[in-house]
Amino acid sequence: MIAYLKGDFVQKTPASVYVDVNGVGYEVLISLNTYSKIQELDKGLLHTVLIIREDAHIIFGFFEPSEKEMFQQLISVSGIGASTARMMLSYLKPEELARAIVHSDIKTLEGIKGIGKKSAERLVLELKDKLSKHPVETNISPLKNNSLQQDALNALIALGINRTAAETAIKKTLLSEPNLLVEELIKKSLRIL
Repeated sequence: MIAYLKGDFVQKTPASVYVDVNGVGYEVLISLNTYSKIQELDKGLLHTVLIIREDAHIIFGFFEPSEKEMFQQLISVSGIGASTARMMLSYLKPEELARAIVHSDIKTLEGIKGIGKKSAERLVLELKDKLSKHPVETNISPLKNNSLQQDALNALIALGINRTAAETAIKKTLLSEPNLLVEELIKKSLRIL
């Protein structure tokens, strides 16, 4: 198990970061929450979860241990895979997600792409007690990025959204709210999809 990676952030997008650790480059998949924390950093530490599949070894990275813990809680639920958990953490802050689960807010959970009523109910059933005992608290810093549309598009595609649908959702969102930060643009675009 790789518990964390500490090194230089060589290349960053809203969906992934390449971390150079003593000359070895690791591709680490990240959520928007983590991206918002590292976008201005040249190096740092990411808490990681290694998922081993038949066809790939995938590293998911998190800026804060609380987000990593939430990710691990989410993937422990039957029917919630690593990609869906990352989508959930990109859509809602960890503390918002925990609050929705603890308060049985099925509507908020259903609003996340890929989460239907049954999945939302299963999340509440399996995680409500665990999250009640261990509340999650983090804050997301504001984003500053020149290639707003491209970063949003890359993030949506990395989350499994069709390119054409993602472009359309981004354009619609920017028409109604032109001055959004990339994180908000992605979240609002996800709501349109």
